[in-house]
Amino acid sequence: MKVNQVELVISAVKPAQYPEGNLPEFALAGRSNVGKSSFINKMIHRKSMARVSSKPGKTQTLNFYKIEDALYFVDVPGYGFAKVSKKERESWGRMIETYLTSREQLKACVLIVDLRHPPSEDDVLMYDFLKHYDIPAVVIATKADKIPKGKWQKHLKVIKEELQFDPSDDIVVFSSETGQGKDEAWSILRKRMKS
Repeated sequence: MKVNQVELVISAVKPAQYPEGNLPEFALAGRSNVGKSSFINKMIHRKSMARVSSKPGKTQTLNFYKIEDALYFVDVPGYGFAKVSKKERESWGRMIETYLTSREQLKACVLIVDLRHPPSEDDVLMYDFLKHYDIPAVVIATKADKIPKGKWQKHLKVIKEELQFDPSDDIVVFSSETGQGKDEAWSILRKRMKS
């Protein structure tokens, strides 16, 4: 998809703030520092639309990025080791859960995992949550440039086994450095937009 127009429409914390209209939405979830912002920036051909930070826990709201007046990427707070209070983490959890379980425009959750490592306990919990609520998932196994191509399948197999991957979902080997998987990811999202 050729992306010329992108805008951050709103950073929301509750349903009353979600954008109006019926454009399809894709939530982007993943543990802190897994590369969500880099994924967004690569997908939309921007260097720094989504702020990349070495400090985990940078995203603390639901950030709605409107792309080409055709769809939204919704960046949700990362889970895992963000240095925030337990209370704050719980309120993020409720905010994310409310969005994922009640938003009719949501077409799928893009779950970003690190191809180099087995999914974390939090990744597995997140995937289980999506399956429990019947939310389609697109798993993006990122940082592919850090592993020789010949080993990708072995690493994918580990990810699928750990997540107990549902064949109705999609999985893409991705690198925000090289652009590997970008066209495949867009083609999956386009297909999901129509569903």
